[in-house]
Order: sequence, then structure tokens, then C-alpha cells
Amino acid sequence: MRILIPLPDSDFDVTEVAVPWRMLTDAGHHITFAVERAGHVPRADPLLLTGVLFGQLGAEDEPKAFYRQLVDSPEFRDAVSWSELNVEDFDGLILPGGHAPGMRQYLGSETLQQQVARFWALNRPVGAICHGVLVLARARDAATGRSVLAERRTTCLPKYMERGGYYLTAWRRGRYYRTYPAYVEDEVRAALIQPDTQFECGPVELRRGTATDDAPAFTVLDGNYLSARWPGDAYLFARRFADLLAAT
Repeated sequence: MRILIPLPDSDFDVTEVAVPWRMLTDAGHHITFAVERAGHVPRADPLLLTGVLFGQLGAEDEPKAFYRQLVDSPEFRDAVSWSELNVEDFDGLILPGGHAPGMRQYLGSETLQQQVARFWALNRPVGAICHGVLVLARARDAATGRSVLAERRTTCLPKYMERGGYYLTAWRRGRYYRTYPAYVEDEVRAALIQPDTQFECGPVELRRGTATDDAPAFTVLDGNYLSARWPGDAYLFARRFADLLAAT
């Protein structure tokens, strides 16, 4: 199956892109990356490769190894343009996250939001993780004018994680962990009709899931839509998205 993964020019999360790419590619799926302008080669958030503070708070070793494989792949180096996409060509859509300033290009693009809304209307598998859920929260249903998430159950980056990252690093990194003045969770909740019942924060957990341990990980599945909270959910997210593709 053909899976579309849109990206900004820079600052996307290493783990949330590289882990699904590696696992879905290994499962036989074809990945197409899309950026604002065709021909641009995107770049991950460099601090997640070196460490945000004293070499810590970055991606784990295996996702970084996957990322090194990813940047040499032809699909990554030959990304297509958001505006030129024919969404009907794809069987699934994954919206990864990231929090550094370069993500605003992707999270705030009306062109991308319109393309995502068109794909959503096809009722094919959609997965979003962390800040990627904001793209769906901002994408509008053509018939109702509401967010495409308005009636769906979802998770996203929880406020306690976003706030904690900011407080821990603000002395050195400023607002690096605060992409927007509003918390991601607050904006996603505002897009839902009944946020108290539709939004699922998941258990309080700071350990990361791995290729062999899903115990700390959390996802929410609602029909053809799968969501997850942060890089620590990426392995489980990729596995469940592969299951969703198989089921459809």
C-alpha cells in the first residue's frame, strides 16, 4: 500500500518519522514524503539527534539509526509537493509531530490542511502522533466547517508533557518546547464537540515504548483514525497503523 507522510522543511521529530517509515517499509508498504516545495530535502530537529540538554532528551539510538537510513532513501530525497498531491493515490496518511519552530510551516499550512481534509473524506486510514494531531484539529470538513476531529476520540501531546519539557529546559532553550502560546492539548480539545469524553490523555508515563516493549506506550483507535501522544508511542503507533492498513 502507498502511505503519505507530509513533513516541514525542518524540525520534525526524528522518532515519529523514522520509526513508522522503517517499520512500514519493512512490512512492504511504499512511503511517499511530501513537503511544501517539491525537490526540497527535509531535515529533522538537530537537537533530537545530539540531545536537548547535556546530550539528553533526544531520540534513542535505534530511531537515530533508522533516521540515518531514512536520509539516504530515494523516497525521502525525492519528496513531492503538498499542493500537487492527488490524495486519492494513497491508501494511508501519517501526520508526525515535532515541536521546534520549523514545525509551524507544516502545522499552520492551509494548503496542507485542505489536502488532509480531502484525504480524511475518503475514510481511509489516518494516523497522527504528538503535534501532528494539530493538523487534523485545524483541517475543516467541507460540509460542516468544523474540524474533521469534531466527533472523534483522540489523544495528542498531553499538556503535562509539553509543560514539563518547557519548564525543564527553558533556562537553556527558551520556548523550544512551546511551539505555540496555546498548549497542543488545549487546541485539540477545543476542536472536539465533547472534549471531556472524546479526549484521552492516557496514563501518566515518561518511559518510552521500544521495539520489544509496548507497556509504556498508548494509542487511541477510533474507526479509521489512530492517534498517539509522543515519540515514546512510536513503535506501538506504527504497529497498530500497519494493523489498520491490513484490516482495510
